[in-house]
Amino acid sequence: MKIFKVVTAFAAIVLVITLLSFSQKKEEEKQRKTSEKVLSETKVAYFASGCFWCVEAIFESVNGVEEAVSGYAGGHTKNPTYKTIGTGRTGHAESVAVYYNPKKVSFQTLVTVFFGSHDPTTKNGQHPDYGSQYRSIAFYKTEEEKQILENTIKRLNKDVYQGKIVTEVKKMEKFYPAEEYHQNYERLHPENPYVQKVSIPRLNRFKRKFPELLKKEKH
Repeated sequence: MKIFKVVTAFAAIVLVITLLSFSQKKEEEKQRKTSEKVLSETKVAYFASGCFWCVEAIFESVNGVEEAVSGYAGGHTKNPTYKTIGTGRTGHAESVAVYYNPKKVSFQTLVTVFFGSHDPTTKNGQHPDYGSQYRSIAFYKTEEEKQILENTIKRLNKDVYQGKIVTEVKKMEKFYPAEEYHQNYERLHPENPYVQKVSIPRLNRFKRKFPELLKKEKH
């Protein structure tokens, strides 16, 4: 009788484990399909405008942006790192890949976010960071995107900046994601002095300037 009870209890445990495993696999499959669906609906735009901690946080606050990834682009060397681009000899700039849903936000709006969240007249830097790795670059993948960028610069040069914009317009050749510890840095390290003094104030200035572009806060 004792053996029967032990076997029964063991079978019950195995059944529970099997059911939990099946449930977990179903949830993982559901998440995978959701991720694939989101990915299939997104496009990617690339921008560089100073410290990528700041830029990533700004774009992730925009409605329609699914994800922003910090990285390196615009240079001439392979596999750049945070250390090597800091020398200014790789040609790369701290950049951000912006994954967005074109049904919710347009490339033109992202360009507006880009120019509206930094000073495009400052060569090789955004205060307090200076060097070629912090220069202003708007990347394009298609002729349509290039046209949008050039037309926007032309209009802003005429109406706002009196021809002083130094932003580079470059074709996206290769984007290298930055080291993992750089990703979501502003959100994960609110206690960091740089984040407190530079990143958060820059993000808040953007939010005050473009409240209509922001994601609705979840309560």
